[in-house]
Amino acid sequence: MPQLSLSQVRVIDPVLTQVATGYKQPNLIGGGLFPQVNVALRAGKIISFGKEDFMQYSGAVRAPGANTQRVQYGYSSNNFSLVDYSLEGAVPIEIYQEGIEGANGWTIDHMKLAIYKTQRILANRLEIAQATLATTSGNFGSQTAALSGTSRWSDFTSGVSDPINDIEVAKEAVRAAIGIRPNTVVMGAAVWAKLKQHPKIVDRMKYTGRDVATTEIVAALFGVDRVLVGDAVVATDAGVFSDIWGKNVVVAYTETAGLADMGTPTFGYNYNLGGYPIVEEPYFDRNAKSWFVPVTRSEAPYIVGASAGYLYTTVVS
Repeated sequence: MPQLSLSQVRVIDPVLTQVATGYKQPNLIGGGLFPQVNVALRAGKIISFGKEDFMQYSGAVRAPGANTQRVQYGYSSNNFSLVDYSLEGAVPIEIYQEGIEGANGWTIDHMKLAIYKTQRILANRLEIAQATLATTSGNFGSQTAALSGTSRWSDFTSGVSDPINDIEVAKEAVRAAIGIRPNTVVMGAAVWAKLKQHPKIVDRMKYTGRDVATTEIVAALFGVDRVLVGDAVVATDAGVFSDIWGKNVVVAYTETAGLADMGTPTFGYNYNLGGYPIVEEPYFDRNAKSWFVPVTRSEAPYIVGASAGYLYTTVVS
């Protein structure tokens, strides 16, 4: 019996997997609220943290020979369960042959292109899942508000609308709940289009020496580390496009270092199976006369500290 080669027995292509792992879609911002945490299993317990850092323990005073009071940090709360998502990028043999034809003066690596396109679809799916979690009022308890009428950021004439004050209200609500001020503001593209023209933003900008609002300038005005704008869109089967992040604003503290700083009351995490996404060995289907490149992700986003976030809905009309 002939011996199989490494390429024949290898299920996962390590080189193409590096392409999938290194791919970053520029207009996706969900990771700003749900930083990725790699886990070894597809299911487990979410480790949550309580108010231990802020409590005063009367037993901290110790008499000679007395037992020392012990403090327990962290507890298992809800379960996390990863979901596998897999698509195959198709490369018809005719397209593949055209792409490698050097006589044209150019070449296209259609295998990499198939990975990028498939990754884009799967990454957009994750963005939708993250945005759905982060813009659902029921996930925030009392730390949510719906703007209406002249309070919306699209009202430029009444003088009632005040984005900077709204952000301060949200920041104070989060600080009172977790003892840390939020560091991230996430908003939909429709909100940003109005916010950068808002009279109170424009008025504050005159002290910066800049004429055009940027996310960096607005972050400084809001007193946060970063402002992220969700430009990503989703299309229906009929070709109707809509913004994934809608007309919402999320103010949150998120620990971007992942689980390195255990105990930080971060807003959310995206649990990802270690080593994923993966790309399996491309295979050729003779009937379809095409190469197929399977790409698989195993992940699930979770809000692990709802009190670390504040949600505004219907922010613009």
